[in-house]
Amino acid sequence: MKGIFDTKPNSKYDDEVTHRYHFPPQYRAIAERIVGDWIIYREPQRNRGRRAYVAVGKVISLTPDTMRSGYSYAVIGEYLPFDRPVPFAGGNSYAEASLREIGDPARIGAYLQGKSVRALSDSDFARIVRAGLSDTLSPENSIRLELDRTHVDPATFELAHAPREEQERRIEQILLNRKIRDASFRGQVCEAYDNRCAVTGLQIINGGGRAEVQAAHIWPVGSGGPDVVQNGLALSGTVHWLFDRHLISLTDDYRLLVSHNKVPDELRGLFARQMDRIHLPRDSKLWPHPAYIARHREAFSSI
Repeated sequence: MKGIFDTKPNSKYDDEVTHRYHFPPQYRAIAERIVGDWIIYREPQRNRGRRAYVAVGKVISLTPDTMRSGYSYAVIGEYLPFDRPVPFAGGNSYAEASLREIGDPARIGAYLQGKSVRALSDSDFARIVRAGLSDTLSPENSIRLELDRTHVDPATFELAHAPREEQERRIEQILLNRKIRDASFRGQVCEAYDNRCAVTGLQIINGGGRAEVQAAHIWPVGSGGPDVVQNGLALSGTVHWLFDRHLISLTDDYRLLVSHNKVPDELRGLFARQMDRIHLPRDSKLWPHPAYIARHREAFSSI
């Protein structure tokens, strides 16, 4: 059974939505039914939430909160933020069948009281997720996001370019496809960094609107890192290669660290401004997360 997890900015709960969702005892029974299936995160309007569906993830297991009796954590995997928030309602219609059945918009708020964890139909899940990934799955963005025939296998190309109805039917395949997830990550990271390399500051746009920069994960996905902008950097190809090999890293205040005894001589010119702050997104909420930087720097220090 699929579900909705409501999550609020500055919540009183011990959430880290990319990896865990904290909830009180009254939601335990329904959460148990969702284990092994997918959820969509929604932000209500309270606490300056966006009143929209904002991300998707899979409930791997439930674990007890040893510090608060009766409380539990849902362990989340396959977390993926949407390209754009999906509105909670459009016109007089709601995205969730249970809310559409109510009919009177004035009663929706009261109905949702005490329902921060609730069931969601497969069809509503598919429509919301497909809407949330509409930028990634738009044919006009395939070259820019490297979902064209040159960059992906035939099966992925067919999936990424299928009609909307077919994509909704195969939405779980889309969510588990690494190339499509990378495309979504690339699109969000490159947009946040204005298609500019965080280290060199260069902004080069090639044919089809494709940026020269690549989206680098700070904490690798293979080691548990999430596909979120705060775990990414826009880097040119050469800088990306050095970053992935931990030959360069960052300080806590976003200044560049270079392993000069390991970086080839011919590349050192890229780092003439070492210890200057790198180029960062305009929105500070999208800056690299300090915990992810610390993980990367630990590996840099051990090289």
